[in-house]
Amino acid sequence: MDGIYYGFAVLLFAATILTIEAAYLWWADNHGGGAQRIARRLRMMSDGPRGGAERISILKQRRYSKSEMLDQLLHRLPPARRIDGLLQQAGVKWSVAQFGAWTAALLCASLGLGMIWPVPLLVRCVIAIAFMSIPYSLLRHARALRLQKIEIQLPEAADFLARAMRAGHSFTNVLQMVGTELPEPLAGEFRTAHEEINYGVPMHEALSNLATRIPLTDLRYLVIAVLIQREAGGNLAEILGNISHIIRERLKLVAQVRVLSAEGRMSAWVLGLLPFAVMLGMTLSSPAYIRVLWTDPIGMRLLWYGAGMILIGVLWLRKLIRIRI
Repeated sequence: MDGIYYGFAVLLFAATILTIEAAYLWWADNHGGGAQRIARRLRMMSDGPRGGAERISILKQRRYSKSEMLDQLLHRLPPARRIDGLLQQAGVKWSVAQFGAWTAALLCASLGLGMIWPVPLLVRCVIAIAFMSIPYSLLRHARALRLQKIEIQLPEAADFLARAMRAGHSFTNVLQMVGTELPEPLAGEFRTAHEEINYGVPMHEALSNLATRIPLTDLRYLVIAVLIQREAGGNLAEILGNISHIIRERLKLVAQVRVLSAEGRMSAWVLGLLPFAVMLGMTLSSPAYIRVLWTDPIGMRLLWYGAGMILIGVLWLRKLIRIRI
C-alpha cells in the first residue's frame, strides 16, 4: 500500500508539472509579445485595404464529429475551434469529439479512483485535473515534435523556392513543386496552400492560413516576405535565399545553446527527481520511519510544502535554462 501511495504521488507530481508547462507554452505561443506582433502584421497584410469587410470562405468546413447534431453544437463553441487548430498542428487524425471523449473518460476514471481510494477533496481535484490534461499534453508533445521537424525542413524549402523562382516558375507552380518534391510534413502544408489557391482563395489569404497552421516564427517571416514582395516588388528569389541562410544560422545557434545549457537541464532533472529517489529508498529501507509523513497531519503538511518548493525550483530552473532565440 505504501508503494502504491508513493507511486501515485510521483505520477501526480509529474502530471501537475506537465499541466503547468502545457499552460505556459500555450500562453507563450498564442499570447506572447512576439506572437502578437507577428499576428498583427499578418492581419494587416491579409486584410489589405478592406480590413473591416467580411470575407466568405469557399473552403470546406472541417467536421468536429461524425454526428451531424454534435458537429453543429461543437462548431458553436469557441474552445472547440482552438482544439481543432491544435489537432491540425499536431498532425493527428483525432476529431474534436474524440478528444472530448478521451478527456471525459479520463475524468470518469479519476472520479472512480477517488471513490475507491478515499483522499481529501483537494487531492481529488488535482487528480481529476491531471487525468484530464493527459490528452492535451499528448497533443502538445506531438505538436512540438511536428513543428520541430518542419522547422528543420524550412531552410531546404526556402532554397527550393528560390531555385525554382530563378528558373522562371511562377510562385503558384513553385508551391505545387514543394508539395510534391519535399518530404512530409512540410510538403503537405504547402500542398494544402496550393490547393486553396486553385479553389479560388486569394494568395495572401492562403499564405496567411499556412502561417496559422504552422505557428513558426521562421515560416511567418517567409510568408511576410512573400506578401511584401507581391505588394512592393523586388527579387523574391534573393529574399528567399537570404531567409534560408538566416534560418540555418539560427538553427545552428539553437543547437549551440542546447549544448551549453545541457548541464543546467541535467541539474534541473537531478534536483527535481532526487527527493523522490531518496523518499523511495527510505520507504524500501525504513518504511516505519517514513510512514509518518502521510499518517501524521504535520507530515502531510510538510509533504505539501515540499512539493510546492520542488515545483517552484523546477519552474525557476526551467526559466533560467530555456533561452528563446
